[in-house]
Amino acid sequence: MDPVAVRRYLQQFVPKFVTVLREGYGWRDLRGDAIAGLTVAIVALPLAMALAIASGTTPEKGLYTAIVAGFLISALGGSRVQIGGPTAAFIPVVFNVIEKFGFGGLILCTLLAGLMLIGAGLLRLGTLMKYMPQPVVTGFTAGIAVSIFSSQVKDALGLAMPSVPSDFVERWVAYARHLATAQPATVLLTLTGLAIVAVVRRWRPGWPSFLIALLGCTALSVVFALPAETIGSRFGGLPSSLPAFDFPHIPFERTRELLPSSFTIAFLAGVESLLSAVVADGMTGGRHRSNGELVAQGLANIGAALFGGLPATGAIARTATNIRAGGRTPVAGMVHAACLLVFMLVLAPLMKFVPLAALAAVLLVVAWNMSEIEHFRHTLSGPKGDGLVLLLTFGLTVFLDLTVAIEVGLVVSAFVFMFRMAEAVEISAGVKLMDENGDDRALAEDATQRAQLPPGVEVFQITGPLFFGAANRLDDLLDQFRRPTKVFILRMRLVPIIDASGVHALKTLLERCRRHDIVLVVSGLQAQPLRVIRQMALQPREGELYFVPNYAAALALSQQLVGAGPATVPATLP
Repeated sequence: MDPVAVRRYLQQFVPKFVTVLREGYGWRDLRGDAIAGLTVAIVALPLAMALAIASGTTPEKGLYTAIVAGFLISALGGSRVQIGGPTAAFIPVVFNVIEKFGFGGLILCTLLAGLMLIGAGLLRLGTLMKYMPQPVVTGFTAGIAVSIFSSQVKDALGLAMPSVPSDFVERWVAYARHLATAQPATVLLTLTGLAIVAVVRRWRPGWPSFLIALLGCTALSVVFALPAETIGSRFGGLPSSLPAFDFPHIPFERTRELLPSSFTIAFLAGVESLLSAVVADGMTGGRHRSNGELVAQGLANIGAALFGGLPATGAIARTATNIRAGGRTPVAGMVHAACLLVFMLVLAPLMKFVPLAALAAVLLVVAWNMSEIEHFRHTLSGPKGDGLVLLLTFGLTVFLDLTVAIEVGLVVSAFVFMFRMAEAVEISAGVKLMDENGDDRALAEDATQRAQLPPGVEVFQITGPLFFGAANRLDDLLDQFRRPTKVFILRMRLVPIIDASGVHALKTLLERCRRHDIVLVVSGLQAQPLRVIRQMALQPREGELYFVPNYAAALALSQQLVGAGPATVPATLP
């Protein structure tokens, strides 16, 4: 076996923590990471408990997950700033597994999911995760948000009902039957928690709104002795001891029954962690190792399961908080886990006073943030096939099962794609999917064309359909510039069709150009791409984005923008 190939293969699994240590790590770095880690721990404390309770288990399970898995994801992962722990995406599947198979069944599911993630990373499947169709992701994310919202009604209203059914329709029927048992004190605490979060985010966005809401509701409950259920009254408080290695009874004989749920957990962990890593790269300018990240996620889930925790993955909101707070290396995530451990050991006796309504308010806000209503509506405004995939995935997630929703969403997306390819076959037969060095055949044969560009101008051309399988390749274009750039011409004359993922990729490219003060000029849009782009409200913006009819107009406009020629062309298509 080629030693160079082996070295390259192994290099993608080297943790970013090791890379940071090789580069040199000093006290100044530690100070910034320590502050960021403490900040994220304050945000993660109420979330970890709320997510565990919503999943049908006890609050310390969420803390164990954030401590053990959070530490391992940062120490072994392929991202410098990823923060790991329990996330809202797991709530529906974890709740169903615990209800049907008990907590031992969840441990087995999490172990199997961890092995699947490790296998996916070793097989270098991390690079394939980026090809997930955007309507499928939006559909199951919005569906999960609705499921989370519906699961919190009992605690938010203080309904006197023994348990919450797992089926969506049965759940709301049960709520209707017990609505008369709602407790005014519980409703007051829920509304207070929501109001505190809204006010803090409006006037002091840098403050930990969830923790402040938790403290405010707890103080209100204790001072006025409100008759509302608390962590102590339901669970008896939190243990003030270190997480212990535990291997409970696991129903190995039911492995086959648990495989679908294990796959769902592995899929969600892989997709969410890599999405979080991509978001982090966009905020920091770094580049994660996707396959190494999957292996780390697998090891972290195995570790969390063996310490009695829940499934874990990279958390987008907590990762973004880490970056904004100054975290730049994996040490910040490790400090976050250590701070959570200290909080649990020191504050455990006080946690029993926290009202469950406050945690319900936190999760209601999480559900609202996950729903991404504007993104949902934006995708619906695109091609009908994407809208169908979105609504189908959303409906199946809410009313049936997340595993089925993902499987059906992917299959229908494939059929929609094949239908579009059949429509475009006469146009794109024999043409490469994307030719980054190609140009119009009338001009592209001249190898000196790039050298003739004005200083500060770069040009690339897309050839073929810009759909969900190709859209992510736009992310790499700016990284290929070898000289300072002021204007980027994107030639799309040979793009016959575009879908919602393609428009989303264009918007992402525009945002990256804006951050680097680069003007984006799109030339030669055909009828279908122009119609879809206009349907999805991607409009020209003076000084940021221009649509022009052809390459000659784009070149003249770019000369004007860099001050190398007169203004002789329109800024937009008619």
